[in-house]
Amino acid sequence: MNYKLTIDWNDFLTNYWQKKPVILRKAFTNFIDPITPDELAGLAMEEEIDSRIVSNKNGVWDAKYGPFAEYDNLGEDHWSLLVQAVDHWHEQVATLVEPFKCIPQWQFDDLMISYATHGAGVGPHIDNYDVFIIQGMGSRRWQVGDRNPNYKQFNAHKALLHVEEYQPIIDEELTAGDILYIPIGCPHNGISIGESLSYSVGFMTQTSQELLSSFADYVIDNLPNGIYYQDPNLKLPNDPHRVQPYELTKLQDQIIELIKTPQLFNDWFGKHITQPMHELDIVPVEPPYEYNEFESLLKNGSKLRRVLSIRILKIGDFGYIHGEKINLPMQVIDLLCETETLYYKQLQDKNTLQIMLELVNKGYWYFAEE
Repeated sequence: MNYKLTIDWNDFLTNYWQKKPVILRKAFTNFIDPITPDELAGLAMEEEIDSRIVSNKNGVWDAKYGPFAEYDNLGEDHWSLLVQAVDHWHEQVATLVEPFKCIPQWQFDDLMISYATHGAGVGPHIDNYDVFIIQGMGSRRWQVGDRNPNYKQFNAHKALLHVEEYQPIIDEELTAGDILYIPIGCPHNGISIGESLSYSVGFMTQTSQELLSSFADYVIDNLPNGIYYQDPNLKLPNDPHRVQPYELTKLQDQIIELIKTPQLFNDWFGKHITQPMHELDIVPVEPPYEYNEFESLLKNGSKLRRVLSIRILKIGDFGYIHGEKINLPMQVIDLLCETETLYYKQLQDKNTLQIMLELVNKGYWYFAEE
């Protein structure tokens, strides 16, 4: 299935990206759902896949987390099934992400799918990420508000953070192929009209607190020799109980110097940002391939397929995959980023083959059957 977007990306980034919400009518022409509700329900029965059911019966909100054994007692309306990271597990769904790969991929999170019965939704809320909501089967009415730091939020249920009333700047119905883009911080509420499917392509944000915490952990684990505070020009202070401004500045500089060390910072970020938020379909090879066996399979025409949605990024002269640094020529790293299927003629260098052997044995690529 080949999905093509009718979006002027330059115009979109200039006028809408992280600025204001917008409906992109028929952004996908003749849209065909890549998955059925039954298939989605089947995925939500799997232990490795994050899912939840949200319902609103007679004004009472409820949320339950999967995996789910059955769906018989949910009724005909006012409940939704939401499944995270379906692009990790379903090949046709993963193709729906392809048109969005022009946006920096380190910011991409996952593709979540929502199946909703009539009248269902998850309630008015604010997300801490940017999202493109693609309407599939059926239709939904969306009300979206502008950003406002004064919105009040409350727990409609212990697992549901809702926002109090807001003035919609968008109040429209979406049908198949329409896309609603919602920037971080904009309140929104979607209600299904009949049965419907929607696909949320999310782009995550990183808070300063999360980044600092992750970087600090990395420094502790990877910097064997500590950097000590020193002040060889110390003079007797008038008040030894007061921390002097210049001392605070020196302490700040001591920390900032770590952040400004390119190799340390780049390696941390490459490993940090390629670790997935949700499980991947990774199966390590048991017993692992030996080099000669691996090379022979490739020489005889076997091809390698990349695991769905595994994260590969480039920083400087290095590649990073699934939290690991890979030292390969940049043209090979480019190939790994851009190509799902690999053949022997692309990997003939012995060092490249050795590293690919390690990645295959870890389950990041696998030999595909014809």
